[in-house]
Amino acid sequence: MDSIPMMLVRQTFQADRLTDIEGSVSEELARCGADLQPGLQIAIAVGSRGIAQLERFVRAVVLWVRRRGAEPFIVPAMGSHGGATAEGQREILAGYGVTEESVGCPIRSSMAVIELPQGDLPTKVFFDREAAAAAGTILINRVKMHTSFRGRYESGLMKMMAIGLGKHAQAQAIHRLGVEGLSEVMPRVANRILAHGNILLGLAIVENAYDEPMLVRAIRGPDIPAEEPALLEVARANMPRLPVDRLDVLMVDQIGKDISGLGMDPNVIGRLKIRGRPEPDRPDIRMITIHDLSEASRGNAIGMGLADIATRRLFDKIDFKSTYANVLTTTFLERAKVPIVAETDREAVKMALGACGLSSPSEVRLIRIRNTLRLDQLQVSLPVLGEIRSLPGIEVLTPVESWFDSDGSLRPWA
Repeated sequence: MDSIPMMLVRQTFQADRLTDIEGSVSEELARCGADLQPGLQIAIAVGSRGIAQLERFVRAVVLWVRRRGAEPFIVPAMGSHGGATAEGQREILAGYGVTEESVGCPIRSSMAVIELPQGDLPTKVFFDREAAAAAGTILINRVKMHTSFRGRYESGLMKMMAIGLGKHAQAQAIHRLGVEGLSEVMPRVANRILAHGNILLGLAIVENAYDEPMLVRAIRGPDIPAEEPALLEVARANMPRLPVDRLDVLMVDQIGKDISGLGMDPNVIGRLKIRGRPEPDRPDIRMITIHDLSEASRGNAIGMGLADIATRRLFDKIDFKSTYANVLTTTFLERAKVPIVAETDREAVKMALGACGLSSPSEVRLIRIRNTLRLDQLQVSLPVLGEIRSLPGIEVLTPVESWFDSDGSLRPWA
């Protein structure tokens, strides 16, 4: 395997980015026209996604609320994540730097919910009890493509309202309805919450292909359904992608909940693993190897079922209780099934190459990536290099001298 020639290449994407997060948040909140009365308790909903600079966004909103004389507090808005426990959700926030000390306000983490009027919906409508007791709720979330479905609303403010703030109860109720529950019922639940809850506004964040904030919009509650779809299209246009549509092997150094809600982004790897739903047409990847689990994922290895081969190192980090709580809520159980386990990185890649059945290793179409968020640098085999080297935004850097250390573990990136 070390004999397979590999090259390090740089993939350049459009790189618009926010240079002043605090100033941009302040300007947006002023522009949207929302205001608060002194003395009011205001809940700030913060989710479990690994949003870049999340602590700064939260702190800026907390400061804005305080400057108006109101009293902010944070509620975790992450459905069943964190093992579906209040303490687990508080720990997820801490892992992103969001603590009472860092953002300057209390965190009230509870799995308790109230019911809002159900109307003609096929599911009950739940809402975080702590947030419901406040005078109003402000949402902070990233808008991006979802890992399970396509629709007018995917991952963003509407989903945070419908599932994040509904805690484990709402996550179960909507996911029990399958993909249709996410794509069709979720927006209807969000609209019921807008009609009967206390949503003041949402702060929507869009990131560029380098996992950096590029845009922030403050949207008054009633305007969220009309304005969020345009932000989703901006996110879709700026999503990082692999430069080819066909591979024999994709090596993914690391998966994790901080990288994608599904550990690795199906929009990048072209796999959904949802029973009864067609797989994406591209990219078409024969074998995927996964090599490690991020520390920030706290043992949640949901998404490992999208891979074919995993390493012992990754397997030993799995918290099955947390992983299963997450995947059982979604009902898409294929995504948490354990792949074949290889003892070393070298063995994992050897297994993948063998399964491809190629007559010569030099023919293999292989790419190694850090994770599905970091696609700016790739290690590619020569057949892939021949296809991409003339593409716009591709820069050939240096040969990869050797993949593995003597113990069979992958060498760090240069």
